[in-house]
Amino acid sequence: MQRFTALLLGALGAALAARAAASAVCSQRPAAAHAITGLREALQHGRFVAYQPTSLTVVDGRVTAADAAGIRADLAVLRPYFDSLITYDAVHGAENIPAIAASLKFRALIIGVWNPLNDAEIEAAATAARTYPRLVVGVSLGNEVLFSRRAEAAALGAAVKRLHGQQPQLPLSVSEPFHLYYQETLAPLLGELDFLLANVHPVFQPWFRDAPDEAAARFVVNVVDELARAYCGPILVKETGVPTLPASAGFSEARQAAFYLRLREEFAPTRERAFAYFSAFDAPWRVSDATGVPGPHPQEAHWGLYDAARRPKAAARALPRLTSLPSRP
Repeated sequence: MQRFTALLLGALGAALAARAAASAVCSQRPAAAHAITGLREALQHGRFVAYQPTSLTVVDGRVTAADAAGIRADLAVLRPYFDSLITYDAVHGAENIPAIAASLKFRALIIGVWNPLNDAEIEAAATAARTYPRLVVGVSLGNEVLFSRRAEAAALGAAVKRLHGQQPQLPLSVSEPFHLYYQETLAPLLGELDFLLANVHPVFQPWFRDAPDEAAARFVVNVVDELARAYCGPILVKETGVPTLPASAGFSEARQAAFYLRLREEFAPTRERAFAYFSAFDAPWRVSDATGVPGPHPQEAHWGLYDAARRPKAAARALPRLTSLPSRP
């Protein structure tokens, strides 16, 4: 364990050096204070999962939109174990998610906008937030937009400012791999964010395959500790997990379940920090999904706690059921 702890700290060192002498970036927006209180309550008392509908596919850039019946079936499976959702899209059928989540008494929803430079997607998210103000606790403008070079930081910051101007009470964030947040050039963008959504994946660290489960869980906790030195608002780890295939890469249902068990032990949620399970369901089409790293990524199809037919894997079967329902949004 000592060797892996040293590797873990070394993996953080290069990214942290750029921020070592800088003070934490803070965003204080009185207009959003009430909604951020709701977000903090969800962080402490809810259980988040990153969710894409099983009926959604994207193949060669062609989108097959999710259907409402499929979304309802998905969320009915999730609801006994999760009461808070993070999505990736506000259109392509995702317009149905808020109403269905509200009917199933989900506690909280963070709406993802896949393309934050698309006015129609922004408006769809804003409309959902206006319609369900007690359910929607925030909006995420993009997922790894900077990492995949789909937009520049200045353009993303401008999108955040525009939506703040249109809907000042709505908490906003962006979602990127954690190491990007330590770059000095991103400090202006961080200063515009009401909360932080970080992707923290131990499986992409060179030591992961041979590391004990506690090292991977401790890595996530250590990253969040360091993020809190760079950013002083609420922090939610949007993506962290272990795929269940391919076995040749050291992935399995047993390892996924063991990782989440250790993470629950190491990472107790508070009003300031929590993690989401990534992700709800397998997505076979993502074998060919474009990412910020060139090359094939067979693991992308197998992050789910449930398979594509909504059958629970070991990690889902090990989850304690939720015992209380929040009031209807």
